[in-house]
Amino acid sequence: MERVVDGAVRPRRAEKGWSVGTAFAVMVVLFVVGPFVLYPVFLMKALCFALFACAFNLLIGYVGLISFGHAMFFGWASYLTAYAAKSWGLPPEPAIIIGTATAAVLGVAAGGLAIRRQGIYFAMITLALAQMTYFFALEAKFTGGEDGIQGVPRGRLFGIFDLSHEMTMYVFILVVVLTGFLLIYRIINSPFGEVLKAIRENEQRAISLGYKTEHYKLVAFALSATLAGLAGSLNALVFQLASLSDVHWTMSGDVVLMTLLGGLGTVFGPVVGAFLVITMQNYLAPFGQWVLVIQGTVFVVCVLAFRRGIVGEIARIWRIAL
Repeated sequence: MERVVDGAVRPRRAEKGWSVGTAFAVMVVLFVVGPFVLYPVFLMKALCFALFACAFNLLIGYVGLISFGHAMFFGWASYLTAYAAKSWGLPPEPAIIIGTATAAVLGVAAGGLAIRRQGIYFAMITLALAQMTYFFALEAKFTGGEDGIQGVPRGRLFGIFDLSHEMTMYVFILVVVLTGFLLIYRIINSPFGEVLKAIRENEQRAISLGYKTEHYKLVAFALSATLAGLAGSLNALVFQLASLSDVHWTMSGDVVLMTLLGGLGTVFGPVVGAFLVITMQNYLAPFGQWVLVIQGTVFVVCVLAFRRGIVGEIARIWRIAL
């Protein structure tokens, strides 16, 4: 695809690749400098939720399916990672793999049921399934009930790097999150990703072209669940805790808010949205319950002022300027 500007022909794809590459480089630089300016644990939490939001955006932004139950994958991966690390004494690598695999299995099971419906029915099925797993977590003995699983050991990565040191843990979290981010970017810019976008725009037309859309939606749902589980697994090691709040429906609401604030269907939008929401939750904590009111106000203002989300509006202005 090319466009003509002032008599010159400019390739859209190259321009887009250059813009994304520059933005990614800036993001990496900020993350590298971040722990020398801000509290590393705060940054690690924001990074985990940025991956969570990017995973959610893969489903809603590029397939058009809104899930109100993504806390199920985030929370149960957190529980299994914490249990494997504390009760079984496993190193961090297999513990994370177990948690992520749990989310993947749940994603296939939940997706197999939910994708048979569309719109609000799909959303309600995911919410119902998430609430079922929440009450199971509340009653199960191995989850610790309302106390959760506390004192989760971080262990030593590859038997060498001690993750109890905050900077070592931060580097590990950063590498994993950036890898997950690049994987999502590769998915949405692959032939598979193009089919997902076609399904989002007009599913009936995609069916008429011979695509088995239910299979594509199920794979996308499973991928989104798996990456959300990876974020939950990392979060459990960062805070050395897996709790009921990780599987509560409000967690699903938070990730929806992060994605919409940053920009639905944008590459960097969920990252910006996640950092914005986590910043409000941490630095506005002295206001108590008023934090929810402030979050709601910010959300309303952003929806009215930035209809495409913060990054979506910036991208629109950038395209106009070019």
